Amino acid sequence: MPFFITSLLLAIWSFVPTSMPVQEQEPLRVLVWNVLRGGNEIQDGPAKALEVIREAAPDIVLLQESYDINGDRPKLGAWLAGELGWNQYQAESKHLCVLTPLEMEATFFHHEWHGVGAQLRDAHGRSLIAWTIWIDWRSFITYALRDNPEISDQNLMAMETTESSRMDQARALVGHLRQAGHLESNLPVLVGGDWNCPSHLDWTVDAARIYRDRRALPLPVSLLMESAGFEDAFREVHPNPVQHPGITWSPWNRARGDDGTEARQSFERIDRLYYKNPVGSPGNWTLRPIATHVLPVVWESDEVPLKERAFPSDHGALVVDLEWIQHEAASTNAQ
Repeated sequence: MPFFITSLLLAIWSFVPTSMPVQEQEPLRVLVWNVLRGGNEIQDGPAKALEVIREAAPDIVLLQESYDINGDRPKLGAWLAGELGWNQYQAESKHLCVLTPLEMEATFFHHEWHGVGAQLRDAHGRSLIAWTIWIDWRSFITYALRDNPEISDQNLMAMETTESSRMDQARALVGHLRQAGHLESNLPVLVGGDWNCPSHLDWTVDAARIYRDRRALPLPVSLLMESAGFEDAFREVHPNPVQHPGITWSPWNRARGDDGTEARQSFERIDRLYYKNPVGSPGNWTLRPIATHVLPVVWESDEVPLKERAFPSDHGALVVDLEWIQHEAASTNAQ
């Protein structure tokens, strides 16, 4: 090789950074879904839930309302795992389940209603921690604003902090993650579920101009997750809440209240996936959301009775594709 070419290559190589991202093409697909009362409210609800999951083809399902299926079948998550040949972890939880074809290296338990998790490993040897969660549904602030447009900001914020247990439960969850070492883990951490409240990233000035049941407010639950180092996967991909609302509540009762009476629905993105990456030493795998959408893509007609719906839940299902990225040291020794 001519001397000047060798010298040029050496010069270029000397400027190669010591940490370079190495990307894999297979995304990790996560499905976050509250399946209404274990599918029991819908005709053939569990079978319909199974079909939704098969069509979505996720690597991880973070389930809520995995209750006993009517009849002699087990809880929904366990039944789905049996049908799919997957692994599941619900343990003593009343309704939370991690469902996955991935290997379960460890399991974690926070609270029977509010959080269970698992450490998962894929066929490439990449590991992550995934939690499924649920927090208090009472005092839904969007309904409060719908029913009383003159309500004060202070009273709305109180519904998140003192008139419901949402903030206390969210703090307890984050505290458990901190105590378990998951906030400082060298693995990516996913926390997804039914938060039963909107996000501060959706209650913005522009969104309030479009949605009459929103204001620009610093909503505390989503801000707590942000302050703990988590990022909102849907909003990373779609940062504009007007152009991409990501509504999961509710594709079902759009013109009726939960009690069947006439009521205007107030649409929100209450089912969310948060992710936190390790603070990268070389060799650590990280995750980056690259695509996301909500199921069902097309809402069924209001004329279809609820019990006959093809989509077996009042919650939309969040689908997130995340890209694996490894940061590894690059050699600076040229031969």
